[in-house]
Amino acid sequence: MKVHSPRFVELIALVALGAAACGSPTVTPTPQPVPPPVEAPRVTAPAKTVEPERPAAPRSRKLPNDIHWFRASAEYRALARQAYTVAGDRLPILAKGLRKKSWAVILDADETVLDNSEYQRRRYVLDSGYTDASWENWVNEKAARAIPGAAEFTKRVHTLGGRVAIVTNRSELQCEATRTNLRSVGIETDIVLCQPLKERDKNPRFHHVQSGTAVPGMPALTVVEWIGDNITDFPGMSQIARSEPAALAGFGKRYFMLPNPMYGSWEANRDP
Repeated sequence: MKVHSPRFVELIALVALGAAACGSPTVTPTPQPVPPPVEAPRVTAPAKTVEPERPAAPRSRKLPNDIHWFRASAEYRALARQAYTVAGDRLPILAKGLRKKSWAVILDADETVLDNSEYQRRRYVLDSGYTDASWENWVNEKAARAIPGAAEFTKRVHTLGGRVAIVTNRSELQCEATRTNLRSVGIETDIVLCQPLKERDKNPRFHHVQSGTAVPGMPALTVVEWIGDNITDFPGMSQIARSEPAALAGFGKRYFMLPNPMYGSWEANRDP
C-alpha cells in the first residue's frame, strides 16, 4: 500500500487553495488517514570503553650532547674516576706530618659529589630550563646519584685521618635534604656548609673551615685539597684564570677539577 507522507498532503492543500483563488470550483479532497512517518531502523553502536584520564606523557626529545655525554659516556666516568684517583693518591703526601683530624678536604656538591643530570634531563624533555621551584622539588626528592669515585674518595680521606667538608651553593633551606642525599649515596661528610642568603662567593666559607668558625666544636683545619666542577669552587679563583696560566698551576696538585659541560660560570665567557 502506498503511503502519503505529510509533505504530500500539504502540497494537495496548497493546490486547492490556489484553485480557489483563481475562481475555479472548490474541490474538497477526501480526507485520508495519515500514518506516522516510517523511521529507519536504528543501529545501536557497541558501547565504548571509557579509559581513565591520564596525564600527557612528556615529548620524547633527543638529549643535547652535553647532557647525553655526562649521563652516558665512558669518557665522563673515566675522567671523574681519574680526578678522584689522583686526588686520593696525593693525600698522603699533602697530609704528611699533620695530626689526625687536623686537616680537611673541601669539595663542592653538585656535579662534584652529587650527579644532578637527571634533573637536567627532565627539564630538557619538558622544553624548559632551570627554575627555583623545580630545583627545590628535585633537591627535596633526594634522588641525586653519587659521582663516580666520590664515595670511595671520602672514605679514603677518613681512613687517612682527615675530614670532609662540603661547601655548596645550595640554599640553607635545602641543607638538610642535601645531607640526607649525601648519606644515602655513601658520601661521608663531617660538615656541610650551604649558601647563606645571597652569598654565592664561597671564599668566606672556605675561611670559616680554615679558621675554626664554621660550626661549633669544629677546630681550625688545614685544607690540603679542593675539588669542584666550577673554577669558583677553588679559593680566589674566577673565569679570569683562563687567561692566566700561572693561576692554574695548582691543578693536579692541590686542586682537582671534575668535568661539567652542562652549566657553570663559563657560560658568560665570550669565545676567544
